[in-house]
Amino acid sequence: MPAWQEYKATAQSRGALALELYVAESMPAGSMDAVKDTLPDHLAYQKDMEKAGKLAFAGPLSDDTGEEMTGAGLIVYRAANLDEARAIAEADPMHKTGARTFRLRRWLINEGSFSLGVALSDQSVRFT
Repeated sequence: MPAWQEYKATAQSRGALALELYVAESMPAGSMDAVKDTLPDHLAYQKDMEKAGKLAFAGPLSDDTGEEMTGAGLIVYRAANLDEARAIAEADPMHKTGARTFRLRRWLINEGSFSLGVALSDQSVRFT
């Protein structure tokens, strides 16, 4: 496999978006009570990161069946580099308190789409 930057340059040269983000897979590290107790501080932190433009997406993950909550989550950060993304993840109360651990990786977005609908009459937004 090529080096990351080499692959990114190749993707860009063929016209791909090559948007680099950082993905943290966040997993419970102990009791679910610790996760539940830390949730309000975690959500406040996520809101702050969102306002600062550092949080792209975040939310819980199901188990392999898709039927049960596991306490795990996926967080996608905007950062200048892997070190900055790691600092953001480490400062998250879930990780800082040890309620969860995380695995951080670079993510290169090359393809895909999303839709955004804005209804003026009721000032609602729909994202799909």
